[in-house]
Order: sequence, then C-alpha cells, then structure tokens
Amino acid sequence: MGEGKGARLSDVAKAAGVSQGTVSNVFNRPQLVRAEVREQVRMAAERLGYGGPDPKGRLLRAGKVNAIGVATSEPLGYFFEDPFARTLMQGITEACDASGTGISLVSAVSEEALAWNMHSALVDGFILFCLVGADKLIAHSLERKLPFVALAFGETDTSISIIGIDNVAGARLAARHLVDLGHRRFAVLALEFQDGRAGPADLADVDAAIYPAPRERLKGYFEVLASAGIDVATVPIYNTLNEPETVAAGLEHIFSLKEKPTAILAQSDRIALEAMAWLRDHGYEVPGDVSVVGFDGVPEAAVSEPPLTTISQPIKELGRRAVNAILNPQADPVQEYLEIALSVRGSTAAPRS
Repeated sequence: MGEGKGARLSDVAKAAGVSQGTVSNVFNRPQLVRAEVREQVRMAAERLGYGGPDPKGRLLRAGKVNAIGVATSEPLGYFFEDPFARTLMQGITEACDASGTGISLVSAVSEEALAWNMHSALVDGFILFCLVGADKLIAHSLERKLPFVALAFGETDTSISIIGIDNVAGARLAARHLVDLGHRRFAVLALEFQDGRAGPADLADVDAAIYPAPRERLKGYFEVLASAGIDVATVPIYNTLNEPETVAAGLEHIFSLKEKPTAILAQSDRIALEAMAWLRDHGYEVPGDVSVVGFDGVPEAAVSEPPLTTISQPIKELGRRAVNAILNPQADPVQEYLEIALSVRGSTAAPRS
C-alpha cells in the first residue's frame, strides 16, 4: 500500500537528489534531517505519488507495534451504540492513554471478514469482547500467536486468559431481590442464545444456547425462583438481540399472555432501559405495575427515569485490567473474576397485587 502509484523509495531519492537513507529518515526519523531537506524530499514524493514506506513491514521488523486490538464479532457500531461496550471502552482507553498505547478496533459480522480483519491487524495483542462469537475470536487470536484476554466469556477454560464476573451469582442477586419484595409472576428478556435468533424461548433453548452469558444468567435466575416454589417452566423467556426492536417484540409477546408479569429480569441494562421506555409508552408504571432489574451497571442506569435497579459490575476496571494483561503478559493464563453487587434503585418495589 505504501508506495503509491508504483513509485519507489529509490525514485524519490533520485528526484530529490539525496540518498535513499535520507529519504528513509524523512519518513521514519524526520528529526534527523534538516527542515529544507525534509521539504525537498516531501515535494518529490508528492510529485511521484509516493506515500512512504510500508508501515506494516517496518513495524513487524521492529517486533512491537505498541497497539492493542479490541475485537468483537458484532458490527463496528456496537462499540459506540451499546452502553456496556462504551463504558468498557472508556476503561480500555484510559489504560491505553496512561501507557501511550494505541487502540485498533477490529470487528466484523461475517466469519470471513472477521478472520481477515484479525489476521491483518497491526497489534501486539487482542482484548476479545466475547458476548457472542467467542470461539471464533479465540481461534483467530491463537492463530496469530499473540497475547489475548477474553472478556464476558462465561466459560471455564484454564488454558486462556479470562477477566470477567460470576454471571450465575449476579443473576441470583437479581432474582432474590425481586422474590424478597414479594414477586411471584416473572418474565425474562434474554440476550441472544444463537446467532441472530430472536423470539420466545423455552428451557430446551436455554440448554442449547451457544453463548454462555445468557445461559448462566438464566441458570442463576431460575435457581432462586425454583427455590421460592415458582414453576420456572411457566416463566416466559424472550430471546432478544439486545436492541430496541426485539425488546419491543418481546414485551408485546409477554404482555399478550393471559398472566402478566409483575417483574421483569432483563439480562442487560440496555434491554432493561428499552423495556422501561416501552412499558411507560404502553401505560404501565415502573415500579408500580412492573418492576424491572437490569444487569451491567452502565452509567445510564443511574440517571434513567426511574433509576434502574441492576447488577453492577466494574466495567471500566475490566477494561483496565485487560489492557494490563496484554501489556504485561504472564507465562501462565490470567484468570480474574471481579466482584459484583446489587444496586437497588427506583425501578423495583413490592407488587401491588
């Protein structure tokens, strides 16, 4: 890519009347070259359409790029649209800024594009957003033979570095809070179990889920509900894609059923915030008619109307620790699970009936 319209470094040197070493210094170590010579070389390069030496080759020869890849199998917009991803990226960027490390966002929905993007990324290691597509992200990272750490992985695998939380324990906290308030009629708005599939789900779908986070959170919810004498087979589950359209479709389905829930367990704060907006628009009071509990602890949850009760995880700290794991790789895989807490706010209350 670097040599423009077929021009080479030697062509620029000849046109500028300087040595090839001087041209190389202008592009790589400009502080070593006098200002007038730099300008002379740059004018010659511009005339010839020469953009500079191939940075990939230079960086690979140096053995270090000083950049971290942040990879997901979600579309690129996920980094900017999802409140969990935005908060996580804040933690990552703070740690990278402090260490003078660059960031490369690597994403693609299709397997082919993801493979290409990860194998061509100029990075020293990867932070993997493993909410979906964890197996593909991990496989490509292993092929690159670069350090990587998996976030939101959810599985137990001592062969790779993982920084995360206990999803089952967090879900138990959420369900226990609602049960202790007196709720007995529940519904679950879940994260996706399979690639791109949304709709009503049952216990068999939960068992067959390929993504661990929604499966583990369901497990935690249902352990508590079952211990309270609730038949979990009767609890409606709607598999969303963690975005407004499928959340709305899920609530349309749930509230069309004969028995309406008094409490909703949402598997992400984004789902919960969308659910509260839908409930308000359809004449339901939160928490008067329906209590809602989220999962994540994003900043938006504390300032919503009403403020959202949620399972708070240290999202920024996850990002900061992931950066440290890449910059300071250990001989053995890193396995860290950070503490979570129930943040009780205004979206939950005892049921009216």
